Amino acid sequence: MKRGKPACKSSMPVFVHHKAALDGSPYPPNSLEAIRACLDANARFIEIDIKALADGDYLLVHDEVLDVETTGHGPVNACTTSAARQLFIRHAGQATPYHVPLLNEVVDAFSASSAQTQLQLDFKDYVPADDELLFRLINLIEPLGARVIVSSIADWQLRRLRRLAPALTLGFDIQLYLDWTHEAERDLHEPPHVRGVHGYWDDQPHAAFDTWPAAHYLRDRCEGLAGLVPDVHTFYVRHQLLAQSLRDGFNWAAALHQHGILLDAWTMDATNPEAMQNLVAFSEAGVDFITTNTPLVLQAQHAKRSERL
Repeated sequence: MKRGKPACKSSMPVFVHHKAALDGSPYPPNSLEAIRACLDANARFIEIDIKALADGDYLLVHDEVLDVETTGHGPVNACTTSAARQLFIRHAGQATPYHVPLLNEVVDAFSASSAQTQLQLDFKDYVPADDELLFRLINLIEPLGARVIVSSIADWQLRRLRRLAPALTLGFDIQLYLDWTHEAERDLHEPPHVRGVHGYWDDQPHAAFDTWPAAHYLRDRCEGLAGLVPDVHTFYVRHQLLAQSLRDGFNWAAALHQHGILLDAWTMDATNPEAMQNLVAFSEAGVDFITTNTPLVLQAQHAKRSERL
């Protein structure tokens, strides 16, 4: 599997279809039908969630248990592939007629499509296990070659993947190390637990230093995080963190580009006024990707703005 080089920066960021979202699509998130609809629409990039089953394959789910997103029950990693084939997607609390896809079905759909769509697999297995789980993933996605990027918040898993598959394209979501959200919106069971002097959630000791400006602190954090995953391709950063960093005088896109790393801002939807305001600033700042549930609206809005300039 040959890792692709970072794409050349253009004036328009690439809009990543979050969980195979497509404006107006009747299909539930992470469904094979939604993925095929995105492929038919020649989407540039599709993102989906995956978790390992007890044997053989991965399931397109976000959580550790089946109960919320599927008609099944119990831990995902205790479910066999044959049992997973009997599961239906549960969306907005209701069972749907759509089966929960397996990763091998997604690979087949991509292989059968004439679209040159790229695939982001958000790897949700955070607890280290033996290498079989990782080799299983590597072997499943091998037919798609450089069209695949595996992302995760678990930098320890990404380092293992780099060791086992040196050519694999990897992306790192930094939210366990640095974040910007309102306290009421945080999951208190997940790090970071401490809010530093500049208002960012960060458990590092120097987040408490008030002797340097926020921009200097952010530059140091960016440099430290850039070294956690060898040869990382893309950083995934919450859009609120990126926006606050720009207000504090630090541009993550420009800093990461100096390290040869691209930047994705997540998750920005047309229904969120704050996200729509950030869209213009991020484009000007050089953000490479925008993860969104409303890719067509955002792309149209950005195109209209570009025509006016």
